[in-house]
Amino acid sequence: MRHGYQKKKLGRPTAHREAMFRNMVTSLLKHEKITTTDTKAKELRKLAEKMITLSKRGELHARRQALAVIRERDVVDKVFSEYAERYRERKGGYTRIIKLGFREGDNAPVSIIEFVKDQAEVKAKGEAKTKSKTRAAVEKA
Repeated sequence: MRHGYQKKKLGRPTAHREAMFRNMVTSLLKHEKITTTDTKAKELRKLAEKMITLSKRGELHARRQALAVIRERDVVDKVFSEYAERYRERKGGYTRIIKLGFREGDNAPVSIIEFVKDQAEVKAKGEAKTKSKTRAAVEKA
Protein backbone atom coordinates (compact mmCIF):
# COMPACT_ATOMS: atom_id res chain seq x y z
CA MET A 1 0.00 0.00 0.00
CA ARG A 2 1.16 3.53 -0.61
CA HIS A 3 -0.71 5.49 2.04
CA GLY A 4 0.70 9.00 2.27
CA TYR A 5 3.53 8.34 -0.19
CA GLN A 6 4.18 11.55 -2.12
CA LYS A 7 6.79 10.67 -4.76
CA LYS A 8 6.53 8.78 -8.05
CA LYS A 9 8.89 5.84 -8.50
CA LEU A 10 9.12 6.24 -12.30
CA GLY A 11 10.01 2.56 -12.70
CA ARG A 12 13.55 3.09 -11.40
CA PRO A 13 15.49 1.95 -8.33
CA THR A 14 15.90 4.59 -5.62
CA ALA A 15 19.57 5.35 -6.29
CA HIS A 16 18.96 5.76 -10.04
CA ARG A 17 15.94 8.00 -9.47
CA GLU A 18 17.77 10.22 -6.96
CA ALA A 19 20.81 10.53 -9.25
CA MET A 20 18.59 11.39 -12.22
CA PHE A 21 16.80 14.15 -10.30
CA ARG A 22 20.09 15.55 -8.98
CA ASN A 23 21.35 15.78 -12.56
CA MET A 24 18.08 17.29 -13.77
CA VAL A 25 17.89 19.95 -11.04
CA THR A 26 21.51 20.91 -11.73
CA SER A 27 20.73 21.30 -15.43
CA LEU A 28 17.55 23.27 -14.73
CA LEU A 29 19.33 25.67 -12.40
CA LYS A 30 22.21 26.05 -14.84
CA HIS A 31 20.19 26.59 -18.03
CA GLU A 32 16.92 27.93 -16.50
CA LYS A 33 14.84 25.72 -18.82
CA ILE A 34 14.83 22.02 -19.74
CA THR A 35 12.57 19.68 -21.72
CA THR A 36 11.45 16.42 -20.11
CA THR A 37 8.39 14.25 -19.63
CA ASP A 38 5.39 15.59 -17.73
CA THR A 39 5.78 13.27 -14.74
CA LYS A 40 9.49 13.99 -14.34
CA ALA A 41 8.82 17.72 -14.62
CA LYS A 42 6.20 17.58 -11.87
CA GLU A 43 8.58 15.73 -9.55
CA LEU A 44 11.52 17.96 -10.50
CA ARG A 45 9.50 21.07 -9.61
CA LYS A 46 9.45 20.02 -5.93
CA LEU A 47 13.23 19.70 -5.77
CA ALA A 48 13.96 22.89 -7.74
CA GLU A 49 11.67 25.00 -5.60
CA LYS A 50 13.27 23.59 -2.45
CA MET A 51 16.71 24.69 -3.75
CA ILE A 52 15.46 28.25 -4.37
CA THR A 53 13.92 28.37 -0.90
CA LEU A 54 17.25 27.24 0.59
CA SER A 55 19.05 29.97 -1.34
CA LYS A 56 16.74 32.61 0.07
CA ARG A 57 17.82 31.61 3.59
CA GLY A 58 21.39 32.37 2.52
CA GLU A 59 23.18 30.80 5.47
CA LEU A 60 26.08 28.35 5.44
CA HIS A 61 23.97 25.38 6.48
CA ALA A 62 21.52 26.05 3.63
CA ARG A 63 24.43 26.24 1.16
CA ARG A 64 25.73 22.88 2.38
CA GLN A 65 22.26 21.35 2.07
CA ALA A 66 22.09 22.62 -1.53
CA LEU A 67 25.57 21.22 -2.25
CA ALA A 68 24.29 17.81 -1.14
CA VAL A 69 21.81 17.89 -4.04
CA ILE A 70 23.28 20.13 -6.76
CA ARG A 71 26.24 18.57 -8.55
CA GLU A 72 28.24 21.68 -9.52
CA ARG A 73 29.64 24.26 -7.13
CA ASP A 74 29.36 27.12 -9.64
CA VAL A 75 25.64 26.36 -10.04
CA VAL A 76 25.22 26.59 -6.26
CA ASP A 77 26.96 29.97 -6.34
CA LYS A 78 24.59 31.09 -9.10
CA VAL A 79 21.56 29.91 -7.11
CA PHE A 80 22.64 31.68 -3.92
CA SER A 81 23.46 34.95 -5.68
CA GLU A 82 21.22 35.32 -8.75
CA TYR A 83 18.10 33.27 -7.93
CA ALA A 84 17.99 34.29 -4.26
CA GLU A 85 17.95 37.95 -5.28
CA ARG A 86 15.49 37.42 -8.14
CA TYR A 87 12.91 35.65 -5.98
CA ARG A 88 13.52 37.54 -2.71
CA GLU A 89 9.92 38.85 -2.54
CA ARG A 90 8.21 35.77 -4.02
CA LYS A 91 6.85 33.23 -1.54
CA GLY A 92 6.81 30.22 -3.88
CA GLY A 93 5.86 29.12 -7.37
CA TYR A 94 9.27 29.74 -8.92
CA THR A 95 8.77 27.31 -11.82
CA ARG A 96 6.24 26.80 -14.57
CA ILE A 97 5.50 23.70 -16.64
CA ILE A 98 4.44 24.16 -20.26
CA LYS A 99 3.06 21.09 -22.01
CA LEU A 100 4.50 20.54 -25.51
CA GLY A 101 2.58 17.50 -26.72
CA PHE A 102 3.80 13.96 -27.28
CA ARG A 103 7.28 12.66 -28.05
CA GLU A 104 7.72 10.83 -31.32
CA GLY A 105 8.81 7.26 -30.79
CA ASP A 106 7.21 6.33 -27.48
CA ASN A 107 4.37 8.89 -27.46
CA ALA A 108 5.32 10.11 -23.96
CA PRO A 109 3.82 13.47 -22.93
CA VAL A 110 6.61 16.09 -23.00
CA SER A 111 6.88 19.42 -21.17
CA ILE A 112 9.23 22.34 -20.68
CA ILE A 113 9.99 23.27 -17.09
CA GLU A 114 11.37 26.79 -16.62
CA PHE A 115 11.73 29.50 -14.03
CA VAL A 116 9.19 32.32 -14.02
CA LYS A 117 10.37 35.88 -14.45
CA ASP A 118 10.38 38.09 -11.39
CA GLN A 119 7.88 40.94 -11.08
CA ALA A 120 10.42 43.72 -11.73
CA GLU A 121 11.44 42.21 -15.09
CA VAL A 122 7.83 41.77 -16.16
CA LYS A 123 6.93 45.34 -15.19
CA ALA A 124 10.02 46.75 -16.95
CA LYS A 125 9.15 44.90 -20.16
CA GLY A 126 5.52 45.99 -19.91
CA GLU A 127 6.53 49.64 -19.45
CA ALA A 128 8.91 49.44 -22.42
CA LYS A 129 6.14 48.03 -24.62
CA THR A 130 3.68 50.67 -23.39
CA LYS A 131 6.14 53.46 -24.14
CA SER A 132 6.79 52.15 -27.65
CA LYS A 133 3.04 51.86 -28.30
CA THR A 134 2.39 55.42 -27.13
CA ARG A 135 5.27 56.71 -29.28
CA ALA A 136 3.77 54.97 -32.29
CA ALA A 137 0.37 56.51 -31.52
CA VAL A 138 1.94 59.97 -31.19
CA GLU A 139 3.83 59.58 -34.47
CA LYS A 140 0.62 58.59 -36.29
CA ALA A 141 -1.18 61.68 -34.99
